[in-house]
Amino acid sequence: MIWLVWRQHRKQALFTLAALAALAAIMVPTGLAMHTKYDDVGLGPCRAALGSASLVTQTEAVSRCENLGQQFQQEFGGLVFVAVLFVVLPLLVGVFFGAPLVAREVEQGTHRLVWTQGVTRLQWALAKFGLTGALTAVLAVGYALGVSWWFEPLVGASAGRLNYLSFDVQGIVPVAYTLFALALGVFAGTYWPKVLPAMGLALLGFAAVRVAIEVLARPRYLPAQSLTFTPGGGQTPNPAAGNWVLDLGVRNAAGELVLPNAQLGPCPSGGCFDAVAGPGARNWVQYQPGDRFWLFQGIESGIFVLLAAALVFFALRRLRSIA
Repeated sequence: MIWLVWRQHRKQALFTLAALAALAAIMVPTGLAMHTKYDDVGLGPCRAALGSASLVTQTEAVSRCENLGQQFQQEFGGLVFVAVLFVVLPLLVGVFFGAPLVAREVEQGTHRLVWTQGVTRLQWALAKFGLTGALTAVLAVGYALGVSWWFEPLVGASAGRLNYLSFDVQGIVPVAYTLFALALGVFAGTYWPKVLPAMGLALLGFAAVRVAIEVLARPRYLPAQSLTFTPGGGQTPNPAAGNWVLDLGVRNAAGELVLPNAQLGPCPSGGCFDAVAGPGARNWVQYQPGDRFWLFQGIESGIFVLLAAALVFFALRRLRSIA
């Protein structure tokens, strides 16, 4: 049975390997260029010297790090748009691998031939799902490692790994997204056993779940923290902390938010902002600390792996009703 499954899907596997090789041909030279530049300008030691505190005193070293980060972003910031492709890759697995896995067999009627040759539906499903899932997991791990390495300098020169897009293409979550996309495609093929409708269902379902988790759940995995600091107090948010800023604004002396989505800069005279925000105004930031990256990665990966397992379970149940 495993040999049959391999024969059926070996072209897809070879096309996938070729696509990953083409992607690597782009990632390796650009990644090496970014890593070399990052090391040459000294961004790593500069940010390491700032530590992980949320607030640091505004010094020449802080300004230098910020300037170096901006210079790096000016040179390589355009490559961030390449990361959008990395976000889409797991979806393509679900649409082009998962959805046709069952739907094409049922649509063409070839499943009946297998099921009448002494192979049960469960054996057939476990062989197809198991081999495809194992191959997908191996490729996803390699892809996740490569993208994390490629994206590392861009993250180091920007706001941190917890921000949208940076979080989605680094660490272990790309593997979980890929397995979820595959399982969703398989389930879609059992729910609507025609290839094109199943592909559309997988696409819409993946997008809906990813957006819901990213926008609604991820900021609430743990309670957010907040900090306040005076505009002229000589302190500023640490650019090396990697904190994920959820909200910010200016609060008056009573703690009321008077200027949402704004921050007051250094003030040459003590009361120059009184007319804008009142005496005693303070900048306010609500954030998820950057050191929660791996914890959030584990939480989100667990969510998507559980969803994938549930989808496979329901797909197996639905196979019983396919004629």
